[in-house]
Amino acid sequence: MVRIRTPFNLDIFLDKIDKGVTILSSPKKQILFSQGDVTDAVFYIQAGKAKVTVLSEHGKEAVVAILERGAFVGESCLVGQMVRTATATTLEDSRILRIDKAVMLHLLQKQPEFASAFMSYLLRHSIRVQEDLVDQLFNSSEKRLARALLLLAHFGKEGRPETVIAKISQETLAEMVGTTRSRVSFFMNKFRRLGFIDYKGGSRRNGGLHVHSSLLNVVLHD
Repeated sequence: MVRIRTPFNLDIFLDKIDKGVTILSSPKKQILFSQGDVTDAVFYIQAGKAKVTVLSEHGKEAVVAILERGAFVGESCLVGQMVRTATATTLEDSRILRIDKAVMLHLLQKQPEFASAFMSYLLRHSIRVQEDLVDQLFNSSEKRLARALLLLAHFGKEGRPETVIAKISQETLAEMVGTTRSRVSFFMNKFRRLGFIDYKGGSRRNGGLHVHSSLLNVVLHD
């Protein structure tokens, strides 16, 4: 009899760890850790979203990542970073696992399937960071905004895109793109006028944002 091997499930695996893992039911705008904090844990997003921000010496804040279900945050503590260089905050009600640093290191050493899943995540994340850097260096703010919206809607990922993005403020989009809120507002109105996006219920204040595949024309246009 051939035994079919069950695919490794990261959520199920982590839910079975009874020591050193804390389940956090984090409301919107909950700070998971702040820039300057001592690094003592890794966080895993089981549900919801979080943003990672960096504050400059002059008080300017930039969003360096929007992380969703299945993402780790704060993993740099595993390679010797002693102090947090960024702040992680939930964007919506979320279910977060806080994994003690010592437990995380032990799992990586003793659980090869977990180590493989974590390494795959790190490689995907590294590729995304490189793409973000190229985008920031060479593309206009309009193209950067279009790309950010497409990524939030999961265009380009395996499976069917989620064309509706949960409510996200124009301030956050501006911080992600590296421009002003007024420029984001200008481009969002332009995208809406051209039929690239529309708002659920017809109003930005009502929540969901529909992103259409035609928005790719902005990113691909030279």
